[in-house]
Amino acid sequence: MDSLTQNTKKLFARQGFMILALAALLLEVTSLIQYLYSKRGMRTETDKRAKSELRIAQLEIEKITQGIEDATLNTAWMLEDELDHPGDLHQVMHRMMDHDSVILNGFAAFIPNYYPEKGLRFEQVLSRRGGNSYQVLNFSSEDHDYLATDWFNEPIKTGEGHWSEPYFDKDGVRTMVVTYAVPLRNIEGQIVGIYGVDVSLAWLGEIVGAIHPYKESFSTIESGEGQIIAMPPETLTVEKALRYSTPLEDTGWNMSLVISEKEVYGSIKRVGLVVTLLQILGIALLIVILYFTGRAQIRMEDVEAGKQRMEDELKIANGIQMSMVPRIFPPFPDRSDIDMAADITPAKEVGGDLYDYYIQDEKLYFCIGDVSGKGVPASLLMAVTRSLFRSESAKSLSPQEIVSAMNEAMAATNENNMFVTFFCGILDLKTGLLRYCNAGHNAPVLLSDDKHMLPVRPNLPLAILPGMEFTEQEIRLHYDDALFLYTDGLTEAENPNKELFGEERMLASLSTRKAAIEHLRKIQADVHHFVSGAPQSDDLTLLFIHYLNQEHPSLHHLSLRNDIQELPKIATLVDRIAEEKQLDPSLALNLNLALEEAATNVALYAYPEGSDNSFDLEAILRQDSVEFTLSDSGKPFDPTAKEDPDITLSAEERPIGGLGIFLVKQIMDKVKYERRNDKNYLRMIKKL
Repeated sequence: MDSLTQNTKKLFARQGFMILALAALLLEVTSLIQYLYSKRGMRTETDKRAKSELRIAQLEIEKITQGIEDATLNTAWMLEDELDHPGDLHQVMHRMMDHDSVILNGFAAFIPNYYPEKGLRFEQVLSRRGGNSYQVLNFSSEDHDYLATDWFNEPIKTGEGHWSEPYFDKDGVRTMVVTYAVPLRNIEGQIVGIYGVDVSLAWLGEIVGAIHPYKESFSTIESGEGQIIAMPPETLTVEKALRYSTPLEDTGWNMSLVISEKEVYGSIKRVGLVVTLLQILGIALLIVILYFTGRAQIRMEDVEAGKQRMEDELKIANGIQMSMVPRIFPPFPDRSDIDMAADITPAKEVGGDLYDYYIQDEKLYFCIGDVSGKGVPASLLMAVTRSLFRSESAKSLSPQEIVSAMNEAMAATNENNMFVTFFCGILDLKTGLLRYCNAGHNAPVLLSDDKHMLPVRPNLPLAILPGMEFTEQEIRLHYDDALFLYTDGLTEAENPNKELFGEERMLASLSTRKAAIEHLRKIQADVHHFVSGAPQSDDLTLLFIHYLNQEHPSLHHLSLRNDIQELPKIATLVDRIAEEKQLDPSLALNLNLALEEAATNVALYAYPEGSDNSFDLEAILRQDSVEFTLSDSGKPFDPTAKEDPDITLSAEERPIGGLGIFLVKQIMDKVKYERRNDKNYLRMIKKL
């Protein structure tokens, strides 16, 4: 036994060290990946910062150069008006230079012999001598041969403004300048010279000197030919650097920002070194811990892993369960006749409550249910119940048939003796007729002119016994009526004193405001305040349905005995309808004919011969249609199932009978039969 224990410990130790080695490798790989991503992130941040700095400086420089260009062009236009007075040109230049301190010289230079009295060359210069003090200089000698300069020839050649390369102004301000010059034209539009300004480079040096997002960074401005125009007084020398450039479009210059890679990535490397040392220390400590804890530690980790896995699986199960019920409110934003809100709050990670709803053929199918028990078994049965509701409701128009079919399917496989309290309803959104069937669930609250419990027959819950008979009921909702459905997690919610929330508090929480989301939030807040932090003992599910159809269809009802002598009453009813809806007489005649044919079938064949029974005719008058429903409690009979007769045959060849329902189908736009609650319903709709 001791030998087995020793072997087991060695096995655990070997496995532990293998896992530790793998963990160390993964840790190092993770650190490397983190370092690479951090480096990439730092580079991205540096790129953004550098480009932002360059963009700010670019805008500042372009603002100044654009101002110089605009002012130079405006001054050139004024000089063109003074070309006949060469001695007064400096007065025009004087006004420009007073407004721009970066301009050191303003000058007008002319093509050879433009002023014969001035000689071959004539250039008048207004040179700044400090502040707003100027000196007027006139050059005409070969010692100042401006005819050979690019700042003179380029504007003459292109007819456009031109920025020169930097040069030393030996005849004027005796400093490094750049020149911007534009052509001068005479009254005939011929270029006769240029007007230019010499711009100091000192202001460029101030701008580039201010661009230093990092300590080890500097910026420069180069001309189009690569000549340095501006740079900070003390330029750093870096071995490896990041370089960013942006053009200055108007001047042809290029501005660059140089940042030392050492400064950008140095902190990451230092942190990486510290992290590596800490990882090594941590791995060493883990080895010591693993050595001394052994098998007990491994078991503990297994238990924790199993617990975490279970929690994760329950979270996934909760997500799957919640995805099975509608969660978007308002659920039908395009409709104005219905407003709904619902919510489920499980007592555990997963629960057994459910609700569901959808609209089909202008009818709202909805349900709410509560599975016995809690946890995973209840959640599985909840999923089954919801799926059965969807499948069975798609096949039936009767809540009683839906509930009965669900009960048969669930009772046949109920090996764990679980059950589901269930309420199912179908609300006709056009008429407000609510048909419902209850299977052992809490009675909903009807909010109309007052608040009261909806009358329900309890019936047994689902899945208890196969072959159970469930009773269907119906009620008509009117505009602004609301239905509040809930599970017993609401009324049985407990506070720290073990008091129940109860039906009285629930009714008090339902105010006269019938907006669905308002009710939901208010009653949730009231329950939360009541329980005062006490643990939730049961799942809590709420479903609120607010009926908002403002159309008020006119209703007419006629009760008839199963005697054809009663049929003239139908004509009276049709006359009232025709007068109310102002129907064409021929249409009224056709409606009466169709209704009498359908009623004759009921009077003659629905009940045993000689019996005294009755049947009902209901008419619903809407703006665009009239709907008739003929109902009787006689034997099941679907007149629409009979095939239409072949009217192309002769009277001798045609079978007897079948023309009545055929006539009804021809007159009405829609004829539909259904059997529910042991009654026949024949629904006939005529569109107007």
